[in-house]
Amino acid sequence: MKKKTNIKLYFLALLPFLIVVFLYEILPLLMMILSSFRSEVDKSILFTLDNYITAFTRLAYQRAIINSLKVTGISAFFGIVIGFIGAQAFHNSTGKIKNVFLTILNMVSNFAGVPLAFAYMIILGNSGVIIQFAKTYGLTALANFDLYTSTGLNLMYIYFQIPLATLLLVPAFYGIRQEWKEANLLLNGNGFTFWTKVGIPVLLPSIFGTLSVLFANALAAYATAYALLMNNYSLLAINITGMFTGDMTTRPHLGAALSVVMMLLMLAAILINNFINRQTSKWRWR
Repeated sequence: MKKKTNIKLYFLALLPFLIVVFLYEILPLLMMILSSFRSEVDKSILFTLDNYITAFTRLAYQRAIINSLKVTGISAFFGIVIGFIGAQAFHNSTGKIKNVFLTILNMVSNFAGVPLAFAYMIILGNSGVIIQFAKTYGLTALANFDLYTSTGLNLMYIYFQIPLATLLLVPAFYGIRQEWKEANLLLNGNGFTFWTKVGIPVLLPSIFGTLSVLFANALAAYATAYALLMNNYSLLAINITGMFTGDMTTRPHLGAALSVVMMLLMLAAILINNFINRQTSKWRWR
């Protein structure tokens, strides 16, 4: 009897949270999925695949999907590599240096969106500080750098991926025991041997988990890319926004279909990461 009473109390305590999740997560998701099967032309049609056919066959949307995957893949790769190095540096630092490192990391992790794009324009734009410096002193390669291209966009995405990856990987390094490093030295191993044979295999679950977060973070990013390139570079997130806030007409049902495609890409990335993680876990303990 007491156990049933406790279950009821737990349910009542969770009820506000469940209501919020239903109203702001589950219900909008269901409405978006249902909307993606509605026709943009004939409102009386309740189910059609025209929106998905358009999303996968029209060249503009194909390019948006490919560009989004490219930017996401590049930024996630460099983000995880540099974030891994940063997390290791944070783990090995001590005292005031560690506190300063954490303060800077927390500050830059929140520096994204329009402010980040504006900062890059000031520094690396056509009249940016560094570009003007390069022109003055004859640094041709840097002076000819064009921020308003896919290269500049990749650079910005990598920038906001690095602090996120570092913050997510920092706790994982506390799982590396000092005894393992000492055993590696006793067996005449070096740093490379330790990280390839022990360190990285132990951290693989955290690495792949972080990759999933970085992939989702970059794929859904909108403000930074739009502030820098507006509609001059086709990305899935920008196309979706244009479907709901178009200057002339809106196409909410096609936008819903593109949103579902984005969710499926995220889900596919998570499933692939989980599969690789399971396979590497089996290999790690053989």
